[in-house]
Amino acid sequence: MLGVCYYPEHWPEDWWAEDARRMREAGISHVRIGEFAWSRYEPRRGQFDWGWLDRAVETLGAAGLKVVLGTPTCTPPKWVVDDNPDMIPYDEQGRPRGFGSRRHYTFSSEDYWRESRRIVEILCARYGNNPHIVGWQTDNEYGCHDTILSWGQTDLKTFQRWLRTRYQSPQQLNAAWGNAFWSMDVQEFEQVSLPNLAVTETNPAAKLDFWRFHSEQVAAYNRMQCDIIRAHSPGRWITHNMMGFFNDFDHWAVGDDIDFASWDSYPVGFTERFPFSEEDHVRWAETGHPDIAPFFNDLYRCIGRGRYWVMELQPGPVNWAAWNPVPKPGMIRIFTWEALAHGAEVVSYFRWRQAVSGQEQMHAGLNLPGLHEWSQGGREALQVGRELQDIGPLPPSGKASVAIVYDYEASWITRIQPQGRDFDFAELMFRWYEAVRRLGLDVDFVRPGADLAGYKLVLVPTMPHVSHAAERAFSEADGLVLYGPRTGSKTRHHAIPPQLAPGPLAPLVKARVLEVSSMRPGLTQGIDGEITGAAIRWRELLDVLGAETLARFQDGAPALIASGNHHYLACWPNMDLLGSLMDVMTAKAGLPSMDLPDGIRIRRRGSLLFAFNYSSTPWRLPVAGRLLIGTQDVGSQELTILNME
Repeated sequence: MLGVCYYPEHWPEDWWAEDARRMREAGISHVRIGEFAWSRYEPRRGQFDWGWLDRAVETLGAAGLKVVLGTPTCTPPKWVVDDNPDMIPYDEQGRPRGFGSRRHYTFSSEDYWRESRRIVEILCARYGNNPHIVGWQTDNEYGCHDTILSWGQTDLKTFQRWLRTRYQSPQQLNAAWGNAFWSMDVQEFEQVSLPNLAVTETNPAAKLDFWRFHSEQVAAYNRMQCDIIRAHSPGRWITHNMMGFFNDFDHWAVGDDIDFASWDSYPVGFTERFPFSEEDHVRWAETGHPDIAPFFNDLYRCIGRGRYWVMELQPGPVNWAAWNPVPKPGMIRIFTWEALAHGAEVVSYFRWRQAVSGQEQMHAGLNLPGLHEWSQGGREALQVGRELQDIGPLPPSGKASVAIVYDYEASWITRIQPQGRDFDFAELMFRWYEAVRRLGLDVDFVRPGADLAGYKLVLVPTMPHVSHAAERAFSEADGLVLYGPRTGSKTRHHAIPPQLAPGPLAPLVKARVLEVSSMRPGLTQGIDGEITGAAIRWRELLDVLGAETLARFQDGAPALIASGNHHYLACWPNMDLLGSLMDVMTAKAGLPSMDLPDGIRIRRRGSLLFAFNYSSTPWRLPVAGRLLIGTQDVGSQELTILNME
């Protein structure tokens, strides 16, 4: 259940066998290679040097390791760029983002699609039936370094073609986009401009379609690679490694074409980047916040239809955050077991050995830079390997009782027109998840429009555009449903619905939103009733049309309403209000909960209960079971596993 990312091209060949032997001794079963190696096996067009890669695969396989081979399209060599200048992406200011790092291509380039097909077909034809290769990773981290949206002439021409297919006539496009506003009508699709570099804000409907266009290209590009792999490598699985707090494309759509999802877990780095308070940044600097990694473990398990890997797990300090502390002793072990507790099939560390050169030389590995010597993270990985051997196979994960609807378009819409500077989709989603986890409950994420049967509580923190499929799923839900601010506030074309927000959900919640107010830092509005706390950042004025008011703002206006099993919260809640809200909703849903301390989290996997302590204070588990790892008193940066059968 453990893996590692390995770069044989970075190390002397006479090290490979010893590296492979030590991997197996550590309990590592899988090794990912090759995703950045294109220039090493095709230094010039049509001139291939496969010898080193053949020998690397054979050496690893001979040691009993299962090889995951990455397609190399994340890092096209210089000669590919020189031959295909239109593949270069452009930033929003119209500046080229050229060769010299990675991800230097736009998904709009037909020439780069052709180059990608060619190299993936050649690679798969050579290794597709190799007995040591068990699976494939397509590309690497789609969109890393903000590379989903591109703003060049290649993108414009491809976008215009996409619009022609979608709208058929300029008149229909004008109607959909509301181009009568500011005299923005076009008479030909060729008159459509990129939604950037204008005098002021460009049309939000055009921006939303531009985002959808790019997102669909990512899914199509990934599908192209999957089709090639399946044709040449039958019986092997395919995955793609996704990222944390990255919403620039629809990951559900990419998940449709892979066998399971993977993600790259860097809990300490992501904590540094998240908009926590300075106090919380310091508090969690060396452990990561206790809900950062679990949030994405749950999200990607669900995108993978119940199956996922951690393809990259930080084994020590990273190199890319503003500050990169060494995780406290015990945290790499916790990160590993936590992923397994959430259902991971394999947890793979990035990387085997710290690099001695290049852009990531300050990023830790399981081994010290250039040496055959374990780092602190490597020693903790060894411990997990021994513990896994003692415990044996883990049971499958079950369905959670709580579901959160995760809509990537909601991120795009609220960034295109935030209305308040601090209305942050990623933070809102995370805070609702955190509030549920602090009650000791497990969480699933669901796709907009997915079947909600069996969930006792469904949370929709925000979802501006509610599709027909989503509306139907909400209406058929048999549990409680709670909608957050801005839900149903936009049509598909980023317009205000004719019946006002919450749009198609108005018959379910029996209210409409008359007005919204974004609240600068320092402004609050107290709330009292069945829940207590305060609204921050955002509040809405509701016109209640038959719903029951459960809580009111201090000025008397409704803040939380209910109609049957449907509930609507008309604000961004502060932490007190959010905690009170989740207490009430979980109690109404009949869910047993625990009031966990800030640094304690629990997770269930089959009959196993896992407890993790991120804090500096020991905590005694209030439930008993057969101890598999740890003790009833969970120490700081320690974990306990109980079998509850």
